[in-house]
Amino acid sequence: MAVWTLGAVGASALLASTAVCLTSGCSTVGYYAQAATGHLALLEAARPVPEWLADPATSAPLKERLVLSQRIRDFAVSELGEPDNASYRRYADLHRQAAVWNVVAAPELSLALKTWCFPVVGCVGYRGYYQRVSADALAADLRSDTFDVSVYGVPAYSTLGRLPTGGWFADPLLNTFIDYSEGELARLIFHELAHQVVFVPGDTLFNESFASTVEKIGAKRWLARHGDAAARSEYDRIEARRADFAALTGRYRDEFLALYASAASDADKRAGKAELLARLRADYAVLKASRWGGYAGYDGWFGRANNAAFGILVSYTGLVPAFERMFEREGRDFGRFYGEVRRVAALAPAERRAALER
Repeated sequence: MAVWTLGAVGASALLASTAVCLTSGCSTVGYYAQAATGHLALLEAARPVPEWLADPATSAPLKERLVLSQRIRDFAVSELGEPDNASYRRYADLHRQAAVWNVVAAPELSLALKTWCFPVVGCVGYRGYYQRVSADALAADLRSDTFDVSVYGVPAYSTLGRLPTGGWFADPLLNTFIDYSEGELARLIFHELAHQVVFVPGDTLFNESFASTVEKIGAKRWLARHGDAAARSEYDRIEARRADFAALTGRYRDEFLALYASAASDADKRAGKAELLARLRADYAVLKASRWGGYAGYDGWFGRANNAAFGILVSYTGLVPAFERMFEREGRDFGRFYGEVRRVAALAPAERRAALER
């Protein structure tokens, strides 16, 4: 699922939660401790980009990517109105392929995600771990309770600007995404910074759809002004595959929802679920061979596709069209757009959703 960015729970919330648990006897103190320790280790590994550039041991390809990242970071401030702070001005090599591993779960016959609640960020449909073995252990427990479970690596996450953003505590660039194509690197940086602009505790769909909208519009602007023909062409190919993926999974998501809402018996729903998953994978195989020229980047997602995987998709993109319409109404001006997003974010949940859907 590295095709787009999935944000983990803000480490600021996890650090705050550790203090809460230590003073209240919270039974999950071990989880919060690993979160705080993992995040601090990540920060400890980071050094300012100028130090990496001046270090003769830094490879030429990495130096090129770091220079590009700083141009993108400057663009985020000057053209997208995102925060001008130390976020993504430092770099760390974690010597692993993911920053954290997220666990998501959904009932056997539903796409509604199980949620976990934390101070600051509210309730979210995932739980993040800095070690894969810990994520797998929770996944095994959830599967024993008959949940559909998905475990996936997250390349980056945002601390939401809740920790000091002037230096050591600021979100760093990571080896887990620094080698992304130009357009995808821009998308990721713009997305994570958007969480510092507006964040509503407990409303994952609002937060992630807003950040996904900013990343999408921002990447197009970046490439139009600074990308060369090769970068724009590569981005167009990625976007075409992303659109095909959204169309295919959206169609099957609707079929799953209809099946689970039907009056069929649980046994018939299970049989229908198996049939839908088989058809989904067959249709993907055709898409991969016919339109994508054998591109295998989505093999992992379709291999583990289940209720949890479909449930998290809805949480990240469901309101993007609504935010795109809002951006157009505000004259494609980011300052005005952010102001309107903040106004809507301050509404009660039901009013917030109605305002976006109008």
